[in-house]
Order: sequence, then C-alpha cells, then structure tokens
Amino acid sequence: MQREPVEAYIGLGANLGDPMAVLRQALGRLAELPHTEVLRASGLYGSTPVDSSGPDYVNAVACVRTRLTATALLSALQAQENQAGRERPYRNAPRTLDLDVLLYGSARMAGPVLTVPHPRMTERAFVLMPLAEIAPDLVSATQLAAVRDQGIWRLAG
Repeated sequence: MQREPVEAYIGLGANLGDPMAVLRQALGRLAELPHTEVLRASGLYGSTPVDSSGPDYVNAVACVRTRLTATALLSALQAQENQAGRERPYRNAPRTLDLDVLLYGSARMAGPVLTVPHPRMTERAFVLMPLAEIAPDLVSATQLAAVRDQGIWRLAG
C-alpha cells in the first residue's frame, strides 16, 4: 500500500562557502528525493544570524509534495546536509547547509528527532518571509509584524 502524498514545507539556509549557489543546488536536489516533487520555492533572502555568529545567511522555503514519512524526509534532508559538508560542532554553528522540516501537512508531532510544526518558525523572519511568499495563507499579518525588526532582505537573482 502506497502512502498518500503530503505537502511539506522545507526551510533552507546557509552562511558558509557560496550560500546562494548552495541553496540553488539544494532546491534542485529536493526534486531528486524519492517520491517527492517540488511544488513551489521562494526567492532567496539574506538575514543576519539569529542566536548564532558568522556571516549573514541566505534563506529560502520550498513546498514539496512527498510520499515519504516525516522522519524519512528529515533523514533525506540530513543526508543532503552531510553531502554539502555540514558540521555540527555546537548548537547554531555557522553552516554550509541547513534543511529543516517546517510543516508536514497538518501533522503535529514532538519527538527527540523531529518536532512539527518547527518549534521556532513563527519567531523567525527568515522563515516567515519566504513562507509568506509561497503560502500567504499560512502566515498571519500578526506573525509578520512580530518579526519585522529582524534583519532580513530580499536578494536579487
């Protein structure tokens, strides 16, 4: 029996190496995941590090339709991070690639490996702005107003 497809939203970020190129490549690789297709992707946004250090980040959000379970999707995303040279020396360390499951259909789950919806997504302009671009019904004006003072800007190209 095959699983019904689910729309999931993936947050993408990077601030080491060539983050714009890395994110473009990562968006392309999302379409290569098994049983997954990319439906929409936001433009790229620049943001200052939040609870972190290092260079500014490049961020985006993608919507995929997948038959993968939420944990299988996370595992596939983490494999992509590892292939991009992601290291985790400490919490919120600068990174070559960060891929987060933000939403997985209407699922709500909290576990040691994955929490959906992402627990801090509504606190971060670098998630809400690109999410609002591709799914405006998922982000309220109140949420956007609450993060408007965070350093974020739309990047050309």
